[in-house]
Amino acid sequence: MPFDHNDHYHALLLRRLPRHGRTALDVGCGTGRFARRLVAHGYRVDALDPDPGTLAVAEASGGGPRYRLGDAARSALPAARYDVITCLASLHHMPFGTVTRLRDALAPGGRLLVLGCYAGITPWDIVASPANAVARVTVHLADRARGLTAPPPKPPVREPEMTLPEVRAAAARLLPGSEVRQLLYWRYLLTYERPDSRPTVDI
Repeated sequence: MPFDHNDHYHALLLRRLPRHGRTALDVGCGTGRFARRLVAHGYRVDALDPDPGTLAVAEASGGGPRYRLGDAARSALPAARYDVITCLASLHHMPFGTVTRLRDALAPGGRLLVLGCYAGITPWDIVASPANAVARVTVHLADRARGLTAPPPKPPVREPEMTLPEVRAAAARLLPGSEVRQLLYWRYLLTYERPDSRPTVDI
């Protein structure tokens, strides 16, 4: 099987879902592919995206998420509701400070998983560039072999502005205890778990 970086990253996030989670918010859901995977894992999913055309494609695909038109940086988000909030390659379309709104929408013990994009070049990018290029060509050729010559609909694209060190500094300031891990394709994985504020009971 050829390497599909989307499936790879989806699997990476799915392995980090809370063990007993039930409610999820997928921010910047696009055509809804990952939101539907969350449904398949037993979650009740709200899927949010600001682009009407892309959201129409997601709704036509069905699969169980509740799709909502909106921008996570501005739309009202319920407080302390979600066991997991996912944000795949969409945070750079919003102010980074939006993570505090997502943090507040997490239930106690809930988890924020951000697959983000960063700007600039790091030494790791230079080393990994040949592998990135080979993987992209392999996926493209595999799609052509399956007859998938028409590209899927794409939402508006915005280039990331924050470098990886800037992302790490902002995450440390806004989400104390979070972790930022560098990945291939100029991406990173930000993981944050909201403290469980429920009172403890002495036994």
